[in-house]
Amino acid sequence: MKKKIKVGFWEFIAGKILRNRITISIFILILTVFFAFQWKNVGMTYNEANLLPKNHTANKDYQKFLKTFGEEGNLVVIGVKDNTFFTPKAYKAWNEMMTNLKSRKEIELVVSLNNLKKLVKNDSLEKFELVPLLDQKRTLDPNYLLQIKKQLFNDLPFYEGLLFNKKSGSIRSAIYIKKEVVNSPIRKEFILNVLVPEVDKFENETHIDLKVSGMPYIRTINTENMKGEIGLFIGAALFITSLIFFLFFRSYRATFISICILIVGVMWSFGTLGLFHYKITILTAIIPPLIIVIGITNCIFLINKYQQEIKIHRNQAKALQRVISKIGVSTLMTNLTTAIGFATFMITGNDLLFEFGLITSINVITVYLLTLVVVPIVYSFLPLPKEKHLNHLSKNYLSAILNWVENLVKYKRNLIYTIYGLLLVLSVIGISKMEVSGSLISEMPKSASFFKDILFFEKEFKGVMPLEIMIDTKHKKGVMKSSTLRKMDELQKTIDSIPELSKPVSIVNLVKYSKQAFYNGNPTYYDLPNSQEQAFILSYAKNASKNSKDNLMKSYVDKTGQYARVTTFMKDIGTEKMAKIEKKLHAKINTIFPNDRYEVTLTGKALVFQKGTSYLVNNLIESLIFAILLIAGLMAYMFRSWKMIFASVVTNILPLCITSGLMGYFGIPLKPSTILVFSIAFGISVDNAIQFMAKYRHDLIQNGGKIKKAVISALHETGVSTFYTSVVLIFGFAIFTLSSFGGTIALGGLISVTLTFAMFANLVVLPALVLTTEKWSRKKQPTEEPSINIYRDNNEELIDTNKIIEK
Repeated sequence: MKKKIKVGFWEFIAGKILRNRITISIFILILTVFFAFQWKNVGMTYNEANLLPKNHTANKDYQKFLKTFGEEGNLVVIGVKDNTFFTPKAYKAWNEMMTNLKSRKEIELVVSLNNLKKLVKNDSLEKFELVPLLDQKRTLDPNYLLQIKKQLFNDLPFYEGLLFNKKSGSIRSAIYIKKEVVNSPIRKEFILNVLVPEVDKFENETHIDLKVSGMPYIRTINTENMKGEIGLFIGAALFITSLIFFLFFRSYRATFISICILIVGVMWSFGTLGLFHYKITILTAIIPPLIIVIGITNCIFLINKYQQEIKIHRNQAKALQRVISKIGVSTLMTNLTTAIGFATFMITGNDLLFEFGLITSINVITVYLLTLVVVPIVYSFLPLPKEKHLNHLSKNYLSAILNWVENLVKYKRNLIYTIYGLLLVLSVIGISKMEVSGSLISEMPKSASFFKDILFFEKEFKGVMPLEIMIDTKHKKGVMKSSTLRKMDELQKTIDSIPELSKPVSIVNLVKYSKQAFYNGNPTYYDLPNSQEQAFILSYAKNASKNSKDNLMKSYVDKTGQYARVTTFMKDIGTEKMAKIEKKLHAKINTIFPNDRYEVTLTGKALVFQKGTSYLVNNLIESLIFAILLIAGLMAYMFRSWKMIFASVVTNILPLCITSGLMGYFGIPLKPSTILVFSIAFGISVDNAIQFMAKYRHDLIQNGGKIKKAVISALHETGVSTFYTSVVLIFGFAIFTLSSFGGTIALGGLISVTLTFAMFANLVVLPALVLTTEKWSRKKQPTEEPSINIYRDNNEELIDTNKIIEK
């Protein structure tokens, strides 16, 4: 009775779809309009991706730092390395550009050559004063500008590493965007409509090449590049999938139907993002083309089955009913496994991956339902396919391939297992060579101009990635104690000795500069004052800070004087190098800062991202294992056979191992973008295994329990769809290699490689394993059949598989 109810359910669904074609079509139209209205809620993200959970220790440390000192990622730098810079023409253009930028309401502070100030001693008032370095009236004199250059490079060590590189002669300015603006759409408007035009104007007037960087600038330009690629991916995905689809089916009608379904699926995916008020990120940007690539496989399965049925009996009603009742349930299971592969990202504890996993898994199921409904409805209004449209079902090259596979499966299984074993061993060796690595800018477009500028600042100023050290003295005004300053100076010397880190900046630099100013600007006195000097120098400094807008201490010491900040910048280094640097800094900190008197925290965007990379890789490995177990559980429910689960899972784990091995051999590290490959690829590749197993179980019944005959029959029927869908998926994911983002390229390329191996594994290894494992048990008939294995025969009489077994 249970079997009849299940059969009736899918027949009931088929009948409802075909009898309510107009109503369902109108509902789909209304739903599409509804999702289109949700597009207004879709926007681009203005923040970096935080790869850590909110309650992670590194995140808590970073939030504490922001609460104490404010946003640290608000710096934009403009650099130049040109011998003609210190000339009247170039200086005039530079002064005009910096003055215009400083006047903008979005800007908090500009530190540049044209407004640079030096610290001088005023003996009459017993205080230090900040006076302009340049006399603007004399800047038309080229000799005066050369004197300023000499003075800057030789007499002002306070600015070395911050505004100039003494060895190379490069110069830069620091532009601080207001903290309330830096993570808002206003930042984008300023960067694109003010900063970039000003830089272009300077370059056109002087023919001097400027380098621009800093996290606000990088994030803005990167977001614009990402926005431009969305249309590229959607167009490329539609073109390549529809082209391959047409080459296989040779039918404009079938191709057009599929394209229309995919376009609606894309509209729904954007609508779903808007419905949840999610922003477009580097991951959610690839959801629409993903839906195209995955959705086309549903079209292939359904249309291929429809044409197979038409070729057998030329009865349209029967064919449409069988498309829904036979293929509907099996494609539901395959789409569920794909959705599971994406949904497992939701358990990583990362907001970015949670959004990606949720939206993608939802849309995988919705595009399946859309295809299941639209294909039968549209074909019910159309005449039967012509004979030429059915010729692809008996293509000679497909028959030859499947005959070759049949021969291997029947007679050369030992060869198959030997090759399998060798590939597995080689893969394990490759996996042992894999490394975990990642950085905040490593995934960015290498060909973009801003990436070349990043390399300039890495070479000249050792990077633009902020790394912060916050020192809690546990007492008010504890920062300005002589012992604290000397400990900070010792830490800064350690930082300065690390090649990957830039010259650090803190209150120590200012105190050293104060001593230099106390001794009338003599650069040889740029050092911390001794105990006798400190009383005089600090009294001068305190008098200078009263009622002064130019209090240089406020950025590096909090209002209470309890917390100090040491800022450095780092190069684009990987996770492994960063871990070594962190370990070295912690060792130094533990040596010079007693735990009972100080609390020292390493933080900053760069460090948070590095820790996020390691955290995410570990959690994504766990999510992959969870996905495999979950899909295996689903297959256990479907097939009720450990042999089926074993064969399917083992077959589709091999391609993952091969891809991992290749990553090890070619030096492709494990990072957020590459670890995503495995859950996605496994969820997709196992679909073909499910299709084969479903057909095999059915044919096993039909053939009276004859294993070999059922395997070969299932191979020939599902082999065509497996080949078609695999080729479409391989080329579909390959379109992501058109991206300028390294992570997206890796994602597309590695998934394509994995699915290539998975296609041959499902065509060759899986049938061989089924033959072997079934013969192990010597049982020629299944013990229990789920609803997936109940079909109608050619005379439309219900077949109960248990009765077949009993007979």
